[in-house]
This record gives sequence, structure tokens and C-alpha cells, in this order.
Amino acid sequence: MQTFQNPEEATLKKSYTREDWQGGYQSLKQEFDYWIDDIEGQIPQELQGTLFRNGPGLLDINGQSIHHPFDGDGMISRITFVNGRAHFRNRFVKTEGYLAEQKAGKILYRGVFGTQKPGGWLANLFDFKIKNIANTNVIYWGKKLLALWEAAEPHLLESKTLETLGKEYFDGVLSEGEAFSAHPRFDPSCIQDGGVPCLVNFSIKPGLSTAITIFELNPDGKVIRKHSHSVPGFCFIHDFAITPHHCIFFQNPVVFNPLPFALGLRSAGECIQFQPNQPTKIIVIPRFPQADNTGVKILETQSGFVFHHVNAFSSGDEIFIDSICYDSLPQVEPESDFRQVNFDANSPGQIWRFHVNLNDGKLQRNLIEARCCEFPTIHPAHVGRTYRYMYIGATDAEIGNAPLQALLKIDLETGERQLWSAAPRGFMGEPIFVPRPNSQTEDDGWLLALVYDAAHHRSDVVILDARDLRKGAIARLHLKHHIPYGLHGNFTSEIFAPN
Repeated sequence: MQTFQNPEEATLKKSYTREDWQGGYQSLKQEFDYWIDDIEGQIPQELQGTLFRNGPGLLDINGQSIHHPFDGDGMISRITFVNGRAHFRNRFVKTEGYLAEQKAGKILYRGVFGTQKPGGWLANLFDFKIKNIANTNVIYWGKKLLALWEAAEPHLLESKTLETLGKEYFDGVLSEGEAFSAHPRFDPSCIQDGGVPCLVNFSIKPGLSTAITIFELNPDGKVIRKHSHSVPGFCFIHDFAITPHHCIFFQNPVVFNPLPFALGLRSAGECIQFQPNQPTKIIVIPRFPQADNTGVKILETQSGFVFHHVNAFSSGDEIFIDSICYDSLPQVEPESDFRQVNFDANSPGQIWRFHVNLNDGKLQRNLIEARCCEFPTIHPAHVGRTYRYMYIGATDAEIGNAPLQALLKIDLETGERQLWSAAPRGFMGEPIFVPRPNSQTEDDGWLLALVYDAAHHRSDVVILDARDLRKGAIARLHLKHHIPYGLHGNFTSEIFAPN
């Protein structure tokens, strides 16, 4: 369905109820395997391949609630499209911590975002072991399916059954416990490799100074480049952007006080404090340092917090970065309940363009979109290149902060906006853009998204024509259950479904 609302109406009436939104934050403990038969509309015959999604599937351990959804165990959902049909399967990533807690029937590990072991501070005192929850992203690269969590190594999964096979170290390039970000970027045509695609990723090791390591993997999944750089200060970085020649990181203005964490009083995430009087720093690192002796450049911009970037591209010595920016970092409060979040009290995420001149160090920033939005996607062939269209989860209303209930298309050339909304009882996840085979235009493809339907306590796989969101959904695939609000995922043209 589609709804449109003007700003005056938005201030008078909310497009959602808290109770409806909360329904998407219930654990899904079952693992399913079935063909999706309950479909409104028709799945395009040309849409062939597999959508993988990852996110916290468990919000409690045997009734003991975790403190924040980012601490929940990772659950992979797989939707395979083949010959006008779709097959669904989900499985938990069977990490060491998941298996141990399921066997014990209780919380055994501290979480980064507030979850503590039962027993108060004494039970958590000097316990620095954090569970690898493998809950943030899932990628298919080099014929390997990998569940990612940015604080540790990936987990390797069997693509058809989703069985957990173990941890992935890329032939010894990663060491035990070494981080591998959950936000890789896929360069569609790497200039260093003669136009062959490559995967670019990073890890950070924070401290008084932070080590940023950049990895590049070829289509066979082999690490072909790895280099590390030290930057001053503590870094809390979730995402980055690339151009053909650079990796770009935003160093958010935060500080970390480890003492309450060490004493068992607070989680690591609760010890991070935003510094509104300090600038956000933009770190530009050459992707090929042997061929580029310009070194690391650090520029300062207005204070703010960035989780995600839309894209970046360059023109000569100028770089343009489009990012979702917040006025500050929402604080994880001890003893709070994430299901009771006050949306009105938090600043919305908005899209800004940062224009960086590497020659003179000058920087400008301009607002692209004021509507609250998150989880951007673009045509994969335009990653790191100039682009015209972006798609992003958005609020139903034009102003204010609220749950994501809509999909927004922005034409950066004409300024046109298109909005498709699932309000009042639908809640949006991250969209994924899938190009139509042999398409000739940048927006010729489909948008795929999981939408939580509070009216039926289930999730729908929604397919939209990316050229015109105003036409409404091409198809809504009704699952037999809900999927808890997830984080990230990816699409591959490979088909994984029962024969």
C-alpha cells in the first residue's frame, strides 16, 4: 500500500503505534524450510538468485532478556527466487557462544551493548570475553557464505543448508579473534586488477591510537592486498566508503572509559561517550599505498555521528561522500529497555554530502535529505563511482524521528523523490537493489525488503519496481512467521533451493 502525508499532518498524528513496532522485537526460535505459497502479486520471472539477510534472531536466552538487540545471536534468512517461485530457509549461526548458552539455558557472556551475566558486577568483574554473535551481515563471495560481526573473524556457512562450518581465516591471513568488518564494499571494477571485481574490507584495533587495516579480496576469495595504518585517537567505526583509489572513514567524536567495563559495572558500549564539542574527522587512506605516496589525510568537519555511508566517488583531487549523519550518538543507558525507546527525543538520521578537496584540505557539506532515513542501497555497478539514484529506508512522515516504515528513492540529478510506505502497521528493514538482467539504465531493477507486518505478526518479502515506487509492490510474499528486525544482507545471482 502507499500513503502520503504532509508535514502538518505528521505533527498531529503518528504513523505507527509503539505496540505495533515492538512486535518485531520478539525472538524467533524456530528454524524453517519451505516454499512460499502465500503471495500477493507475481514474482518477476527474470528475478533469479538469492537474498541473504542477517540480524539478531534471539532477543532472550531462555526468558532472560538481552539488554540491546545488537547483542542478539545472529540468524541467517535466505530467500531464493527461481522460475517465478521463492523458497525460504533460516538458521542460527551456531557460534561457540550460541551453543554454550543454548545448552546452559542462560546468559553466559557479556554483550558489547549492555547485556551482562546474571550476578551483578562481581559476576562480570574483569571478564573481557565477548561472545562472537555473527549477527550483522552475510555475504557470498569467492563461493563462500560468510556471517560477519565486526569485532571478530567471520563464520563460514554451507550455502544450501546454512549449516555453520566454522570460523574463516582466509588461509591464515586473519589470526584467532582478529576483526573483519561487517561492512565490506564490493568494487565492481578494480583498477589495480585490470577491471576485475574485488571485495574491500577493513578492521580496526582501537586504543589511544587506532590501527586501521584494509583487506582486498579477489573473486576467488583470496586476500591479495593487506595494509595497516595508525591514526591518532579512539575510533568507533561501523562502516566506510570507497572510490577506485581511496578508502574513507569517519572518526566519530567519542571517548571510551574502560574502567566501568573492567569493574563489571557497565558494558563496553555503555562506556562510550559522545563529545559534541569535538569535530568529526574524515580519514582518507590510499587503497594502493605502494603506488600512491600521498599518505593518510585527516580532515575535520562539524561534530556529528555516522553509522552508514551511501556511496563515495571522486573527480580529480576531489572526493564526494554521501552519508547518514546524526547530531549525536544515541546513548545506551544501563537498566533501560530498548523496546521503550523515545523516538521523539532522538535526532533523526539525515543524508549529507561531504565535498573534500585533497589538495587544499578544504571541506564542504550540504544536506541532501532531511527526512529521517537509514540503510541505503544503490546499483552495485556504481559503488565508488558517480551515481544518480539512491534508495533508503525512511519514515512515513517528512519530519521528526520515528521507526522506518517506508522506502524512499532519491534522484540526485533532478531532485525527484518517490516514496512507498507500509504505514501504519508495516515496519521497514534494509532494502537491497537488484539490477534487472541486461538492464541499460541505473534504476532498471527491483528493490527487495523485509517488512514486519504488525497486523498479522509476520514478515513480508516485498518486491518493488525500482524505476517507479509509486506503482506499489509488484509482489508481497507472506512468510509463515515474523523475522526479528535485522541488520544487513546481500543478493547473489546464485540459486540455493531444494531441487
